[in-house]
Amino acid sequence: MGIYNKIMLTLDCSPVDMAIIEHVVLLAKTLNSTVVLTHVVHSHTLDQNTILLEKAKEGIKKYQQPFLEAGIPVEVCLLSGEPEKELEKEIKAHDYDLVAMATHGHKVLSDILYGSVSHYLKHHISIPILLIKGSKDTEE
Repeated sequence: MGIYNKIMLTLDCSPVDMAIIEHVVLLAKTLNSTVVLTHVVHSHTLDQNTILLEKAKEGIKKYQQPFLEAGIPVEVCLLSGEPEKELEKEIKAHDYDLVAMATHGHKVLSDILYGSVSHYLKHHISIPILLIKGSKDTEE
């Protein structure tokens, strides 16, 4: 048994995700962890939710590859709703030991205007959070 048996890796399906994936592959391989790739579809209509959910299913397949190639058990969790609230519910309902996510490196004003999922989670969950800042080269 490792210290982090089950790692939730949150993904927003943007190029920034690659920064955290590299770290979590190494961490999970070293600790024999299971990784749960988690994405929250944030939509405003049922039609939009259906379309975005299908896109997420397709997009997340590419993120599974590095884990499968490394022999790491990987699961997928797709949620719908407000990202911070849905992630909080998922974390509290299951036995995750660590949450890992890439950050976009917004400045303070952007965080105030747009909110920050990582900031919200650090105040609402009791397990560790691993944050890796995405490279400016990978941000859209």
